[in-house]
Amino acid sequence: MGKLSNKVAVITGGNSGIGFATARLFIAAGAKVLIVGRREDAVTEAVAALGPQATGLAGDVADLGTHERVAALVSDRFGRADIYVANAGNIRIQPSFNVTVADYDTQFLTNARGTFFGVQKITPLLREGGVILLTSSIASRKVLDGHAVYAGSKAAIEAFARNWALELKDRRIRVNVLSPGPTDTPIIGKLGVAPETQAQVEEQAARMIPFGRMGKPEELAQAALFLCSADGQFITGVNLAVDGGITLT
Repeated sequence: MGKLSNKVAVITGGNSGIGFATARLFIAAGAKVLIVGRREDAVTEAVAALGPQATGLAGDVADLGTHERVAALVSDRFGRADIYVANAGNIRIQPSFNVTVADYDTQFLTNARGTFFGVQKITPLLREGGVILLTSSIASRKVLDGHAVYAGSKAAIEAFARNWALELKDRRIRVNVLSPGPTDTPIIGKLGVAPETQAQVEEQAARMIPFGRMGKPEELAQAALFLCSADGQFITGVNLAVDGGITLT
């Protein structure tokens, strides 16, 4: 029996990076997983790679209709869910004085509003003893150049988690936060880093980390499995940094 046998998990941003690694590990642990991603082609490709225990839904978490569709699919196909991982995120690195209203809204709509209403819609379908896991970032506690808006949006979901941990205690639903440090995922290329300088950027990031390297998506997935399985059954309201020690520097 796997740690998540007979469990149903929903993972937003589950088609790549940390979300995909988490989906793959959850399936290996026995779960059925619904992944949600913005691009239909990427979701389809991810589901094919994950196998028959995976289901996909294409939708932007910034669109409230996506959460309605997620809840309807969970209800129709599985009846209930056990785990909800709000992992989808958006980041734009730039000095605060260059931030436009559109830049600000894009990050808060995805990171904060998308998380809030995703949890609101799925919570009635979570079984007693279920788990909610929110993906934040070490940027919420460690000042990084150009990260002010992103950090603020992630700090918001950490506040949500603390409130929800108490609001949902009577249903024994645990709510925790996972805060990755620099992690080797495709998001680096999406930040506008030119392919020819990507290795240099990764090397610079690695030098900031006491462990001397970036994290791996699989390492974040292992932490997610711990928090979402019975191994973490007495843990709620925590923010676990999986960052190689970078928040200490």
